[in-house]
Amino acid sequence: MKRRRKKQNIQKSYVCKIFGLIVAITVIAVSGGVLLKRTITESPEDTLVEYMNHIEKKEYEVMYTMIDSDEKVYLTKEEYIQRNSKIYEGIEVSDIKISHIAVKEKKADTVTLSYETSCNTIAGTIQFDNMAELKKTKQGYKLVWQDSLIFPDLESDDKISVTTSKAERGEILDRDGKMLAGKGVATSVGIIPGKLEDRNVSIEKIAELLEIDVETINNKLTAKWVKEDSFVSIKTIPKVAEIELMKIEQDEEVLKENERQEKLLEIPGVMISDTEVREYPLGEAAAHLVGYVQSVTAEDLENHAGEGYTANSVMGKSGMEGLFEKELKGQNGSSIYIVDSAGNKKTELASIFVQDGKD
Repeated sequence: MKRRRKKQNIQKSYVCKIFGLIVAITVIAVSGGVLLKRTITESPEDTLVEYMNHIEKKEYEVMYTMIDSDEKVYLTKEEYIQRNSKIYEGIEVSDIKISHIAVKEKKADTVTLSYETSCNTIAGTIQFDNMAELKKTKQGYKLVWQDSLIFPDLESDDKISVTTSKAERGEILDRDGKMLAGKGVATSVGIIPGKLEDRNVSIEKIAELLEIDVETINNKLTAKWVKEDSFVSIKTIPKVAEIELMKIEQDEEVLKENERQEKLLEIPGVMISDTEVREYPLGEAAAHLVGYVQSVTAEDLENHAGEGYTANSVMGKSGMEGLFEKELKGQNGSSIYIVDSAGNKKTELASIFVQDGKD
């Protein structure tokens, strides 16, 4: 009797599990059908908004899936991603908003929408009216790709050009107007790779004279941007002024520095040029008060996004340089243009004037 009841209980349990599984599958199937239906019947307006929302997230592959398949015959995924990423990231686009979406024209399987766009860039806010054509497919609405989806006047052969005017960093002065920190000139020692003779021996000599590692020089020479005729800056050293060399009683350090630079120039491929630096006339005597600046790091750029810093910027790290960073740094000027295939400027999209830092 007990065995029969046990067998019945097992059978009931099995039936319940099967029933539960059938119910679960039915719910999933119904839900899936609803989701599928939602995707297919999604409005063209929603499709456009979703497409624009992917730009800031740099989800270019997802954006490519939202393009009508007929357009992909002429535009590969790699070409599409390269085109969009180069433009949007090059102008540092953010806070993209679209509004006033309206149906401009409707045909059997296509809809043309008009809309307004605004976004922030390295050169300020860009605002424009635009049009987008969408085609109805079995997978829902898909965008008919045109370069004008990025900017209305942009054509397939056009490029986006960004020009920047660097702001002068403000000076730190004492109460009598004497400079404690400001613009100075130093000497930049660089190499033109294509002119180096007996490369390994030359690099070893340069490393010895500049008191740096051979590896440091090789790393700079093998950077992706370097070409045979590029000037690759290796190290910044003190500038030897002619007036110092003309003095009757010459400083021993000045003579040593001048001799070093002459030896460097004897090496084929080495070039020396003036470069602007942040100068501290009182040196260590005022270092604890004045502080110092340093080239921005990747972390700095991330933590201070949208504040006008670029990979070539410097930032105050301590003392007054750090305390008054916002006042001293100023704001770079920048302009964004559409340029045609011949290099002619077609349209100015945005522009901000350079503002030098305050003393």
